[in-house]
Amino acid sequence: MSRRTDEALKEQARRLGLWGLLANWETLGRESWVRDYLDTEDDVRQQRSLERRVRNAKLGRFKTMADFDWQWPEKIDRDHVDDVLGLGFMDENANVVIAGPNGVGKTTIAQNLGYQALMKGHTVLRVTASEMLNDLAAQESSVALARRLRRYCNPALLIVDEIGYLSYDSRYGDLLFEVVSRRHELRSTVLTTNKAFSEWTEVFSNASCVTALIDRLVHRAEIVKIEGRSYREKEAHERNARRAAERGRKSRAAKARS
Repeated sequence: MSRRTDEALKEQARRLGLWGLLANWETLGRESWVRDYLDTEDDVRQQRSLERRVRNAKLGRFKTMADFDWQWPEKIDRDHVDDVLGLGFMDENANVVIAGPNGVGKTTIAQNLGYQALMKGHTVLRVTASEMLNDLAAQESSVALARRLRRYCNPALLIVDEIGYLSYDSRYGDLLFEVVSRRHELRSTVLTTNKAFSEWTEVFSNASCVTALIDRLVHRAEIVKIEGRSYREKEAHERNARRAAERGRKSRAAKARS
């Protein structure tokens, strides 16, 4: 075993915190099982770390992009989506805004972005806009609010889903502005919205910060626009058609037996 390989193994043991092994390295370091043991320990810890980060990310259940129906949206730039999924925007601490009507796959794309980030070792948190803003608004003191803001400002990737589905007063707009401002040019944020930016003054009524909020969001941002009808509506129609056909078959079979 060369000195370089020996030093690499010792560094791996240090990174894993295997101090007992290191303390007895002169005796154990040259054993044939050490390399396999270190690699196994490394793999197990990385898997546990991934599982923990996946749980903490709260991505929820989602379809992979391999199952995404690219033919359903009336308009979507697949090359742009694929490029965003490469996570290059995170290298610039830039943002992604996914805009389009209900049910066209915005959340699915955002969840896949989160999963790709997790697989590359990043911390991720997905939250709906209403969940995050209600949580922040419920804090009863400035100290509690500052502590709670860290929950949303610390992850390397924050996914804020469903902006525009509900309306909020000006304080909620200020809270979203605070989160976006604290993350601006430091960490990446992904947002999904069913409203054009010109309609955000309706979402956050009387909020004077809306223009500044949008300005920070779109600064060095990827804007993914999707047009089309709701995929959930399509699935509901298909399900109803299958159930109707099944009922028809059962009715015909019953008549044939009678």
